[in-house]
This record gives sequence, structure tokens and C-alpha cells, in this order.
Amino acid sequence: MSETILSVGASGKFAGLVIPELARRGAKVRGFVHVPDDVGRAQARGAAEVVVGDLADPADVAAALAGVDRVFYVAPVGLPNEAEVGKAFVAASIKAGVRRFVFSSVIHPVLSGLPNHALKAPVEEAVLDSHLEYTFLHPTVLFQNYAGAWKGIIDSGVIAEPWSNDTRFSRVDFRDVAEVAAIALMEDRLLYGTFELCAEGWLDRHEVAAMIGEVLGRKVAPKRIDSDSLGEAARGLRPMFDHYERIGLRGSALTLRAILGRSPRTLRAYFEELAA
Repeated sequence: MSETILSVGASGKFAGLVIPELARRGAKVRGFVHVPDDVGRAQARGAAEVVVGDLADPADVAAALAGVDRVFYVAPVGLPNEAEVGKAFVAASIKAGVRRFVFSSVIHPVLSGLPNHALKAPVEEAVLDSHLEYTFLHPTVLFQNYAGAWKGIIDSGVIAEPWSNDTRFSRVDFRDVAEVAAIALMEDRLLYGTFELCAEGWLDRHEVAAMIGEVLGRKVAPKRIDSDSLGEAARGLRPMFDHYERIGLRGSALTLRAILGRSPRTLRAYFEELAA
């Protein structure tokens, strides 16, 4: 295809996985990164062009969108004023003549008490109130979140999180999400759809610990951390912790399996990759 696709978060450990999926399908990708040091990483992933800028800066956004036909948009974790920045990005996309907008949102954005979910809803609404072609992706908790904790799990023999050991979660490999994003950007079959993206299973921490133990060949214990012990830095996350303590987060793997035409990647296989 001759159109340029802008991929936000091009150097990110999650969003950056979209670029290789687009590049291997022959797309011309422009990466949008936050700092100059990230340019090389985006290029190595397959971005033909890279623009450096701030999502909250209208001039930077306009420069990134110039001449772009399709956009993959995702908000960085902890983005200040996430909803307002997202809505402004949608408006800038419309002004720039973007035709297709693929938004990596989150599972259950209707959870109004959870800021990390609810802040996605106004961005979806802005897209729905436009003439953009769109696809909304609703991934659940990512396998890749375990990567940062992996060394600690191995060293301590404990997997610990600030909610109950007993609550159950759907999870997903972001590489599968990235593949769906590329399909949405380059094919028409996902147009105007909202897609919950989950791998198989609803495991609690007891089961996750047992799985890691099987992969490592030794016992791993589950542990609940008291969220109050995490200090002031975790204050904004406490509504999420409380919801996870009581309810967890579950969805169906049916949609992801149908889109990919295969079974989604498994958590066990991901742990085996980390162990290797």
C-alpha cells in the first residue's frame, strides 16, 4: 500500500510491537516517539520515518499527522490529561485528513470508577462522533507485564501483586494485539468494530504461580501485597487494586481466536520464553 500509517508509541515495549506487524505486510510506517534517543529503536522495528514529539503539543501532533492516511493510536501509561490529549489527537487527525483510526483502548472502558479504563471512553466517543473509519481494540491485562517482575520472581520464589490471590483474570500477549492492529489498519474486515482481545483462560494467582513453578522446575508461591504499603505513588491505582481485589477482570477469547484464525498465544508459552 502507498499510504503512510502513523504508529504512536513506536519505541514502546508494547505499542512498538505494531510496527513489525505492519512492516512485514508491506506498509509504509511513520513512527511517533517522545525523545530523540528512541528514533533508532523505532527504525530497527521497521519504521521508514520517525517523528519526535509530544502528544500534548498540537504542533508536534500536526507534524506527525501530515500526509498520513491511517493512524494507530494508544495512550502511554500514566499520560497526564489522557482523555483530553486523546480527544485533541482525534480532532487533529480529522483536520489532517486521516481516513482510518485504530485505537488501542482497554477491556471494559465502561468501568467508570477505574481511571485507567474510564479515560479511554471519551476518546472512543470522539471517534464515534466523527466520519473516521475506526476500529477499537479492547485488550485485557498483558502477558508482557510479567517481564519486569520476572527476575524478582526467580530470585524470591514468590509472585506478588496488590490484590487477592483468588481473583481471576483474562490476559493476552500484546504480540497478538499488534497483529490485530495491523489487520485493522491494512484490511477492511475489522472496520467499525469493537473487539475484546483475550487469550484463553481465567487464571488466579495460585494457578499462575503453579504454572511458573512448572516452567522453572521449582516451587513458586503466590502472595498478596497490601496496597497501603506501596505508598503515595500508588494512590491513583487504588481504585483499580480494589476492583481487582473484589472482581478481577475477565473476557472471552472467542473474538481474538476468530480474528487471528488460530488460537491466541498462551501464558505458559510466554513464561517458557522468559525462562529461556
